[in-house]
Amino acid sequence: MEGTYWAPEFGRDRMRAGLALQIVAASTGVPVESMTRTVRLEGRACRARWLAMYLSHVAFGWPLERVGHAFGMNRSTAAVACRWAEDERDRPVLDALLERLERCVREVLEAPACELGL
Repeated sequence: MEGTYWAPEFGRDRMRAGLALQIVAASTGVPVESMTRTVRLEGRACRARWLAMYLSHVAFGWPLERVGHAFGMNRSTAAVACRWAEDERDRPVLDALLERLERCVREVLEAPACELGL
């Protein structure tokens, strides 16, 4: 079926989700460890993880189910995160931050691959 979502390659998607988490951590000061806990997160860590989920959705072009899968969440959690981030884009400071983060992620992914010799 055209457009049907299948579970992605686990390692590659987790690596990309990790990139989004690291970039959000570097720009917000919220450590990745705080965003990836398995218990209920406090406000700043939760919103930072939502930013990383939203960044994955827009920068990687992932559907919400794939975002949820890569972050160990379900689709509805990814949808809440993306809805929150879209609403927050009305704030110029957050919109500018997300623009920069999207550009950063795209530049990293579009960079030529570098073969590392042993």
